[in-house]
Amino acid sequence: MLDIFGMSVGVLLQVILVDILLSGDNAVLIALAAKNLEGSQRKKAVAYGTVGAVALRLVFAFVIVYLLKIPFIHAIGGILLLKIALDLIVQNSEDGHVKSSTTLWGAVKTIVLADALMSLDNVVALAGIAHGFLPILCGVMISIPLIVWGSTYIMKLMDKFPVITTIGAALLAWTAASMIVHDEMIGFIFSSKMISYIFQIVVTIGLVVVGQVISKKQAKVQENIEVESQRQSV
Repeated sequence: MLDIFGMSVGVLLQVILVDILLSGDNAVLIALAAKNLEGSQRKKAVAYGTVGAVALRLVFAFVIVYLLKIPFIHAIGGILLLKIALDLIVQNSEDGHVKSSTTLWGAVKTIVLADALMSLDNVVALAGIAHGFLPILCGVMISIPLIVWGSTYIMKLMDKFPVITTIGAALLAWTAASMIVHDEMIGFIFSSKMISYIFQIVVTIGLVVVGQVISKKQAKVQENIEVESQRQSV
């Protein structure tokens, strides 16, 4: 197979393809975190968040051998990602309408942190294919424009169809549950594929339901505050 700078072209193509496939939820994440910003700030959040997330992914690729030695690393990452997914539902849902309270750096922080958590599985998969840091670096750099374009397109859809926000958060919840299921320290609990799927389904649906309930309660409280404020002003 043809080599470029010591890399097999076949391996590089595999890495690019797998990185694109695995980065679908990352594009959704970027869209979820940045969709409430104004046009110029939205573009900055996508740019800064993507740069930070990619930088961390490359660091992970470089030290993946050491990362995998940390006990419960996937389970911890999954739990933290569930928290982020819940926050995205609560912050972005209110009786089917979208709030606009997200700040630029708040969106960037969410993108970088959540992408870092999700990238654990991505980097593990890429490391198994690439057997080296350089192919992973090239694959990630080539796939970046597609991830950015994908997130921009998803944001446009979210503006038109707010329900996509909930669907995106559900995808993050599914990814988080998958990380927990595949943790080496507790994976024996989910030895059966049926048990794994049931767990992921329950976690995903449960998170969406809880997020919607919290959102409605917050909307009700806000409505009561506004009614009380109007009464006092009369």
